[in-house]
Amino acid sequence: MTYEFENKAHNDGYALVCGVDEAGRGPLAGPVYAAAVILPEGLEDIGINDSKKLSEKKREAFFDIITDKAVSYGVGFATEKEIDEINILNAAFLAMKRAVNAMSVKPDLLLVDGNRKPETGYEEITIVKGDAKSISIAAASILAKVSRDRYMTELAKKYPEYKFEQHKGYPTKLHYEMIEKYGILPDHRKTFLKKITGNV
Repeated sequence: MTYEFENKAHNDGYALVCGVDEAGRGPLAGPVYAAAVILPEGLEDIGINDSKKLSEKKREAFFDIITDKAVSYGVGFATEKEIDEINILNAAFLAMKRAVNAMSVKPDLLLVDGNRKPETGYEEITIVKGDAKSISIAAASILAKVSRDRYMTELAKKYPEYKFEQHKGYPTKLHYEMIEKYGILPDHRKTFLKKITGNV
């Protein structure tokens, strides 16, 4: 993972280049999270990568490094209620906007994972599979993923019978079994359950 996209942006005259990514589009429960990160140069040798390619232990370690070393970062989320009201894509964009707005330093350019612009009000460049190509987006993917996983682990303490600490709200066999056994929670995304199960 290198600063290739960031360096190109710097050469094009953008000083503060920010990576943006989300986590949690697919789960049946919990918010969708997003993060925005402006990295200092020089972190490419420590192994930062797409959060999906890292173990939970490594993600947690990188979370601390990124939040400590970043020029600025922000984390935002959209609730399951907002997901049901405006759909998951728009909720993910809302989480991205909140993450960018949470930063103490305002960026000159956003590098956004995917092929759709969240329309944050800042200049944006989309990069398909950006979390595997841009170190800033990879860093954002780690912050978003760890933040969401921590939220779901806390939710597991509130509803221990649903075992959220194991599946983090994703549509696993175990999660469906828990829904069938104990019912739907306020923390579930109602539109996802109608679409996926057809009978809940």
